[in-house]
Amino acid sequence: MLNILILCPIVAAILALLGAPARPAALLASLINLVVALLALFQYDKTGPAFQFVSEFGILPEWRLTYLVGADGLSLLMLLLTAIVTFAAVWVTPAVARLEKQFYACLLFISAGAMGAFASVDLFFFYAFHELALIPTFLLIGIWGSGDRQSAAWKITIYLALGSFILLLGLIGLYQSVPVAARTFDIRALQELAAAGKIHPASANGVYLLLLIGFGILISLFPFHTWAPKAYASAPTPAAMLHAGVLKKFGLYGLLRVALPLLPDAARHWTHLLIILLIGNIIYIGLVTISQKRLDMMLGYSSVMHMGYIFLGIASLNTLGLNGAALLMFAHGLSIAALFAIAGQVGRRTETLAFEDLGGLAKPMPFLGFAFGLAAFASIGLPGFANFASEILVFFGAFQSHVAGSPFFGFRLATVLALWGVVISAVYMLRAYKAVFMGELPGRWSALPDLKFSLRLPIVLLLATLLFAGFCPRVFLAFLAPSVKAASFRETLS
Repeated sequence: MLNILILCPIVAAILALLGAPARPAALLASLINLVVALLALFQYDKTGPAFQFVSEFGILPEWRLTYLVGADGLSLLMLLLTAIVTFAAVWVTPAVARLEKQFYACLLFISAGAMGAFASVDLFFFYAFHELALIPTFLLIGIWGSGDRQSAAWKITIYLALGSFILLLGLIGLYQSVPVAARTFDIRALQELAAAGKIHPASANGVYLLLLIGFGILISLFPFHTWAPKAYASAPTPAAMLHAGVLKKFGLYGLLRVALPLLPDAARHWTHLLIILLIGNIIYIGLVTISQKRLDMMLGYSSVMHMGYIFLGIASLNTLGLNGAALLMFAHGLSIAALFAIAGQVGRRTETLAFEDLGGLAKPMPFLGFAFGLAAFASIGLPGFANFASEILVFFGAFQSHVAGSPFFGFRLATVLALWGVVISAVYMLRAYKAVFMGELPGRWSALPDLKFSLRLPIVLLLATLLFAGFCPRVFLAFLAPSVKAASFRETLS
């Protein structure tokens, strides 16, 4: 099933480039992947081995290069997120004026790269699949973007290429930290070596710092965040949905899958630094978000801000915090994808996303107003949505954590400041809702059409999943718990 998830969008992209109808091919591939991801989730044995659905074959045995995919609960949740957001992004894609086949092929390659990265149990392919997804992201912004798209495309290219290079150095350092006879790209074997103390401790701190910075740039960790808001504002709507909702989670997933379990002592060593940076994400970026005057830029900065909560859960190094971080990755991916989808529909109808030009749009477009309100409430962390359940876990996990020798930048102060971030997010989200959908309706917007029924379905899918995960978080935590409590996390969580 994992091979289907990876190959299906690649095959559909190739068929589209060869002349098949692009939109039907992309829709069919994304629907197949959504069904397969759900089947994998239902067939996963929570009492069985950690990695299931394993597929493996050697490519260059003399170089220890093996195609190896498998999934545990954490992987499956990210695969399901990718499938849902891809299906919604393809569905809400408006008519493409030029190079339609190439446009849909780029979307499908992003989805395939994300699927491969989340399913890979081999470090080489874990990295390579992510790079496969980055290239079409640059093309989508540079060719089909809006506004100052060339500048945004170059900026995201430079930043993410730098982050990928630093990450590559960290992965090479990790590989060389293992005794020569035991060197491998297999993440499962590396976890066993880490548990046995076989990873050289002298290089661990440096390697972890490289991984943290590399993954951090890809995630938009403060102060490496400036590429994200402009890129999302300039990107076509489906590209913003896929990158902010899915691809940005690769770095967070990498910290949970690679950095923490393999280098637990180094993770504790650099916790103070991570706390300082994540507070920058939550407080500084939150205040910057309040000052935005356009809906697309506000959503871009909001996405950056909310990464701070996930970093807080990861930095806590305990079961509650890590469970909350993993669930929040899923919840944030759904909520930000829904918000960008709705913003894209507003922009198509009004040809502007400036707050001063909008207002009262809930009158001619009640569905869009209602859907934006639900997505905004989810992003704020209103009870009933998955974001609330996951943020509660993050806050409790962080508050009960402790870092020796750091009385001022300790977890309790960080948690209190993060709670103020909830207030900040409520301010900018409610302000945006009021500016766009409430108040007096300008006369030129009185005849705007609401979203037709067929285009409502993908937005309903995103919001319904958020509500289901919010009312029944234990369903998803049951898949995450074995992954978090597995032997690979034992040293980290002790």
